[in-house]
Order: sequence, then structure tokens, then C-alpha cells
Amino acid sequence: MTTSTSNSCSRVALWSAMFFPTGNLSAKGGGLESFYDVMRSHGATRRSFLKFCSLTATALGLGSSFIPRIAHALETKPRTPVIWLHGLECTCCTESFIRSSHPLAKDAIFSMISLDYDDTIMAAAGMQAEAILNDIMTSYKGRYIVAVEGNPPLNEDGMYCFPGGEPFIEKLKRVSADAKAVIAWGACASWGCVQAAKPNPTRATPIAGVILDKPIIKVPGCPPIPEVMAAIITYVITFDRIPPLDRQGRPKMFYGQRIHDKCYRRPHFDAGQFVENWDDEGARKGHCLYKMGCKGPTTYNACSTVRWNDSVSFPIQSGHGCLGCSENGFWDKGSFYDRVVDINQFGVESNADRIGLAVVGAAGAAIAAHAVVSAIKSSVVKMQELKSLGEAHNKAAQEEDRQ
Repeated sequence: MTTSTSNSCSRVALWSAMFFPTGNLSAKGGGLESFYDVMRSHGATRRSFLKFCSLTATALGLGSSFIPRIAHALETKPRTPVIWLHGLECTCCTESFIRSSHPLAKDAIFSMISLDYDDTIMAAAGMQAEAILNDIMTSYKGRYIVAVEGNPPLNEDGMYCFPGGEPFIEKLKRVSADAKAVIAWGACASWGCVQAAKPNPTRATPIAGVILDKPIIKVPGCPPIPEVMAAIITYVITFDRIPPLDRQGRPKMFYGQRIHDKCYRRPHFDAGQFVENWDDEGARKGHCLYKMGCKGPTTYNACSTVRWNDSVSFPIQSGHGCLGCSENGFWDKGSFYDRVVDINQFGVESNADRIGLAVVGAAGAAIAAHAVVSAIKSSVVKMQELKSLGEAHNKAAQEEDRQ
């Protein structure tokens, strides 16, 4: 049997175990089997299990000393029941997650959790599906996790989203009431996304705007990176708590740095080398895309480090600027091809130094002004570029030169 065929069989077996469970009850107190139990039942070796624990520690940014702790947790703790709900959304988060080529999200994660309810991909439907949902809520009260993709509309008493004969807002509140934690997948659940675009006729509202009494983990992006999604679940299961969050409720381990900070094109930014037009010499040489509207300098995400499609690439590497899809309100902030200086969100349109201060704080201030200073030091940038960047930028550069 080839490796490809073997992997396919493994995936089929794991999906079967997830959606058509048999013998789910463990001898350990009649609860769900542990992750390790399920891996063993599907023929995984001890070495494979420890390799997975090592990959998990790496994905979470933890040292090798955490590998035994992760292994112990996955050996002894029962799989966590997860209820995956869908509101107003396009299902891109699910598509991203299930199509990942990384084993963490592709195979192992389906053994790690007990995804017993997801009305988009589950086999059951109608009354049978609702019976499963009610059974999970009763049997695992206070122990299950609610993962939400999309958001509830509040206008017209929630009638714009009405799954199973119930307004989604009511279903969300009912299911979340006894949940251990709530995960808001994607920009829709975290911020509102295009459903909430002005004038927002349905009054689409992010999850944190309606669930006020539960810890909420925001995992923004349109969609989020699948390995990030898998790692968040792994963290909760391993450490029995939510990961450290920033002030906006996002996991610091994946949303603690700007894409710009780790972008492989950053040296070109520092050297004042920019793409001026699509398919110009700068584009062919892989220069910085800031002038073409790249939002990397103001976007917090792991795209430039974790990347996509088994770490093959990410949008900037493919030649297109970052859209800022993990940031709140990106859909209402002007064209994707407008420079950051032109975005109305910041209240200023001519001073990139102020934009940097408003967005990333003093440490990351003066995005465009920094570009000008770098350009002055670089022999590649012509004097006419400085004129086109405006009087304010020249003034900022002169002040820094005097210092």
C-alpha cells in the first residue's frame, strides 16, 4: 500500500470514528476516549504519537520541555466535545480547516476532539441532528466547547438567520449557556465581517457582542489559518484553559506580531525598494508591496510565519498585498489597493507618522515616515520619490536626520 493510499485510509477511518462513533465510551469512568486511545485504535504507533506532541509544542511556540506535559494530557484526558455552530457566513473557516494538508489539522485533530455536532458537515440532519445537539448539552454540561463560525443578525428579531426553525441568536445563547468556552472562528464571528458592512441592514453582530458571560477566544481571519485553528483547540485541551489573549481577545501566540515584522520582503521596505505598478521591475524582483496597498504594517496575524497550504506560501509571497482580513473593520476601510495612509479609519489621510502611532503604538510608529528615512539612505531611490510622498514625510525625515 502506498503512503498516499495509507493516509487516505487513515482519514476515512478518523472521519468514520468522528461521525459514526462506535465504542466511544471508555473504561475510564464511562466518558469519551482520550486522544491517545483513539490514535491507538487506528493503528498509530507510540513514536507517531510523540512526534505529534512535538509538532504541537512547536506550533504553540512552546519549548521541548512541554512535550511530556502535552503527551500526558492527551493520554489521560478524554476528548473534548465540540459543538460547531454556523450563523451568517460563507463557510470559508470550515473549508480552510478541513482542507489543510498539515497532519495537525487534517487527521489528528479529528481524533483529539469529539466533533459531534456541525450542521454543515455532519451526516445527521433535521430532528436527528437536533437530538444529538441536545444530548451533548445534557451529557457534557459545563464541559463542551462551542465553536462559532459566522454571526447572528439582530434585526427583525433575528429572522435573517433561522436554522432549524429557531433564530440563530437564540440558538447561540441557548447552546453557549452551559459551555466551557466559546471560540469565535474567523472575521465573521470575531468582528462581523462583510455581513456587518455599512449600513449593516441585518445588524450582524460579532459573538462577543451577544455572549457576555463566557470566555471568548477570537481567531480572526477570512479565513483563519487552519494550523492556528488546530493549535488553539490543542492548547485548550492540553492545559485545560484558554490561551493568553491580547486586549482584543486574540491568542497572543499567533496574533502578537504584525505580518510586516516577519515578512520576507521587509528588507526591501527598509531599503526603500517598492513595487510602484503591477508587473514593474520591482514586482519582478519581489520588492515591498506597501505602495500597492499591502496592509501588513497594520495587521496582526501569523501568515508570514505559519503560512498556508502546509507552509508553502502566503498572499504577499504570491505577489499580492495583505488585505488585513484579521483586523476589525477591514471591509469598510477603503480599497484593498489604497496605501495605509489613505484609510479613513485612522482619521488622518496625509500623515503616515500619525497612522503608525495610532495603529501600532510608539514602537512601530511612522510606517511611511520610516519608509522615507530608509529611502533617503538608499541609493536606489530617486529624489522625485521623496517629493511624491509629500511635504509631511520630508519634514519627518529631516527631523530624524537632525537627531
